[in-house]
Amino acid sequence: MPGQRSKSEKNKGENELRRDPYEVLGVSGSSTDQQIKTAYRKLALKYHPDKNANDPKAADMFKEITYSYHILSDPDKRKQYDSAGFEAIEAESQDLELDLSSLGAMSTMVAAFFSKLGVPIKTLVSATVLEEAINGTVPTLPLALGKPVSRKVEKQCAHFYSVRITQKEAQVGIVCRVQSAEKSKFKLLYFDRDQNGGLNLALQEDSAKKGKVTTAGMYFLGFPVYKLDPQSSIMAKKDPDTAFFKKLEGFQPCEITELKAGIHTFAVYGDNFFKSASYTIEILSTASFVKEKENLRAVEAHISTKRTEISKFETEYRQVLAQFADMTSKYTQEMQTIDELLKRRNEIQASYTTTPQINASRSKKRVVLRDGTKKWYNIHVKLDKRKP
Repeated sequence: MPGQRSKSEKNKGENELRRDPYEVLGVSGSSTDQQIKTAYRKLALKYHPDKNANDPKAADMFKEITYSYHILSDPDKRKQYDSAGFEAIEAESQDLELDLSSLGAMSTMVAAFFSKLGVPIKTLVSATVLEEAINGTVPTLPLALGKPVSRKVEKQCAHFYSVRITQKEAQVGIVCRVQSAEKSKFKLLYFDRDQNGGLNLALQEDSAKKGKVTTAGMYFLGFPVYKLDPQSSIMAKKDPDTAFFKKLEGFQPCEITELKAGIHTFAVYGDNFFKSASYTIEILSTASFVKEKENLRAVEAHISTKRTEISKFETEYRQVLAQFADMTSKYTQEMQTIDELLKRRNEIQASYTTTPQINASRSKKRVVLRDGTKKWYNIHVKLDKRKP
């Protein structure tokens, strides 16, 4: 009977069977985040379960594509893979990224199951919604600048909005913001329009809880605006030092910093498996926010500089921390040595100043009296333990 393989041996065998994520997505090691994202979206749409029902090969390919993108889309995991392959990321916690919309009525049950287990799920936009957008068959509602619209979108469905931007408005910049007073879960999407009139997903922002609402926003101001990866807050609970140095790595710049004059399309996607999402969407011109815009530009530039500085500081900090650990260990050893020497010194001095102990023992001795009688008497004898 063959012996059982260890967990490390099993992982090694599985890693050897896995294909290189770059090969899976058809990109190179020098590809940018945008190129990786574009390649992933095309492949994910091609092999999506919605379009390949009862095709196990397509399902396996979709899983492989999703897993590869999960590695290469995360800067930290990508570095780990580039340096040591799959084993470098094996021990890291992997967030589950699923498109449960393909499960139909079962999606609610599956989502409830994972939610009960406390497993974080990064959901994907339904392939049906993306395909309808690419085919240009989605209804689009015109949206005017500065005029909010409140609606309710069904789960795994999307409301599309088009906004016309003038040359002047494009130069000063715009902001698209969505919020839900009911704390609904949603995604804010931005689509590029191709020559055939189809819409391709270009940007995606998941809603996040802020106070009493959930909100998401996109900024097109002509300069890089960063967004924070929520993984940094999770990491902080495990290792505060690492979380500090990786925090600014979690700030990823928006891939599109400005929009040209013309018609642009946004969408709100109902990212909830249990109920519809209530929301309010509004697109604002930043013409009246000149001071705020300049302050934000200065802060974002400072963040970019600080990311480089923190990377250098981490190396110095780790070196000093290692030196401190060595010095602390030496301090403890020296303290123990000194305490032991002082203890021995006190014991030696005590041997000169302490009075020797004298033990008394009893013995019986027979005495002959004058009248000839004999008696036994107890005699105390003092014994000195000191050597002659």
